[in-house]
Amino acid sequence: MYLKRMITIAVALMASATFAADMQGVKRTDLQRQDLSIDNRETVQARIDIAPGATAPWHRHPGEEIIYVIEGTLEYQLEGKSPAIFKAGEVLFIPAGVAHKAHNPGAANGAELATYIVEKGKPLVMPAPEVEGQ
Repeated sequence: MYLKRMITIAVALMASATFAADMQGVKRTDLQRQDLSIDNRETVQARIDIAPGATAPWHRHPGEEIIYVIEGTLEYQLEGKSPAIFKAGEVLFIPAGVAHKAHNPGAANGAELATYIVEKGKPLVMPAPEVEGQ
């Protein structure tokens, strides 16, 4: 059991390192992390900055993500859906576990305020390279 857990952790760390390298031009600044009154859940708020032309590749979260675009224009694509454009002042909801990616098609910085309601103890971001062909 211990060995299986250690292998799982090692694989997750390698995937995270590869995913982080793929996120060139994407910067996450964690703003707060708080326990919720719901068992085994926490909320995390972060500012995500996406440079012009940069893409946050396909990934998932272990809970819901609520997005408020605070700057620029960002294109989001959810698994099985067509890409959609959101401008500053617009919002987006991403259900738990749904793979998605974000791209900045503009010439200026794009930024979002992301609020995650997630399971405690799980990685906040999990790569979803299996979705890439969509």
